[in-house]
Amino acid sequence: MAEKFDHLEEHLEKFVENIRQLGIIVSDFQPSSQAGLNQKLNFIVTGLQDIDKCRQQLHDITVPLEVFEYIDQGRNPQLYTKECLERALAKNEQVKGKIDTMKWCLQLLTPVSCVPYPSHAVLRRELTLCVSLL
Repeated sequence: MAEKFDHLEEHLEKFVENIRQLGIIVSDFQPSSQAGLNQKLNFIVTGLQDIDKCRQQLHDITVPLEVFEYIDQGRNPQLYTKECLERALAKNEQVKGKIDTMKWCLQLLTPVSCVPYPSHAVLRRELTLCVSLL
């Protein structure tokens, strides 16, 4: 899988370099440099075709839109992964706290609810089973 990305990265780097060189040629254009300009334009067309071929190999890759927002903001896209993991950890801790609270409440309420409401014993057993699975 990594080789597909390496291949795409290589083509993108060549394409960017050709665009840079094209900018240099155009900024200082002389009629004598027309052949070099045409050659560079052909390299750019070929580069776009190579990138398109790489696209076909990577059609099953999806990138969250938030990653592009990070890039647009000038931030490192790897920060997106880090922040996603931090949010997942925080949510995990929050859910664990809720589970622990439910277990604690069940332990407190089970003895109290069994005495006046013997008909709720089945419900109590089901709740105990559910909480024990957590």
